[in-house]
Amino acid sequence: MVKHAGAYKSEKRRKELSRLKKQEEKRQRRFNKGVSAQKDAELIDSEDKDKEQH
Repeated sequence: MVKHAGAYKSEKRRKELSRLKKQEEKRQRRFNKGVSAQKDAELIDSEDKDKEQH
């Protein structure tokens, strides 16, 4: 199936890069999810403080 000696290595490298890219995207989604959850919590806290002051 392999047409020349370097084909196998480049295919493995392409798959590895694809896997790393997906892994990084998942990490970014988790990070962004955590940041948005923190912001939501801060907004809720600030709303509660505003209610207490009024």
